[in-house]
Amino acid sequence: MTEKEKMLSQRLYQPSDEQLQNDAARSRRITRLFNSTTEEQKDYRTQLLKELFGSTGERIYIEPPFRCDYGSNTYIGDNFYANFDCIILDVAAVVIGDNCMFGPRVCLFTPGHPIDAEVRNSYVEYGKEIHIGNNVWIGGNTVINPGVTVGNNVVIGSGSVVTKDIPDNVVAAGNPCKVIRPITDEDRKYWQNKLEEYRKDI
Repeated sequence: MTEKEKMLSQRLYQPSDEQLQNDAARSRRITRLFNSTTEEQKDYRTQLLKELFGSTGERIYIEPPFRCDYGSNTYIGDNFYANFDCIILDVAAVVIGDNCMFGPRVCLFTPGHPIDAEVRNSYVEYGKEIHIGNNVWIGGNTVINPGVTVGNNVVIGSGSVVTKDIPDNVVAAGNPCKVIRPITDEDRKYWQNKLEEYRKDI
């Protein structure tokens, strides 16, 4: 089993492996090009992101600057938006659903390091996959930790540190992030009314 295969199977692996270093260099090259683009180069930005990631939907928009470990281990659905300073460390798979929005400085971290110092000092590490459902809004300065699953139709408040799974249809926030309340039909009615008021003003 190669070090890359160990990494993707969420086992201990050695990140200094030559193949992984080459993969990381590819990511650095593409993100460097992406981060040096201008606002007039939207099509080129999209082209670079589709080259970088394992897969994407049709519509994807990320505000530079953006950083990631590999990119190829990140799979993004349709209609994705990430604001400035997004970081995705994808030593394990990161799977993001449709219609997801990230505020500024949202960070998704799959890597983990051994608690035992002697093992940690041997420079092995591991990753745990992150899964984010459909219709998720993650507020600015939020950190999603290794191994977390965020359900569908979830709002994560800004500044949260998400250490455990978040179920469907809730608002969650805090450090550590906890469910605050469910998202209800009253929320839907309230915001549908706001949308109708907005449309009348157009």
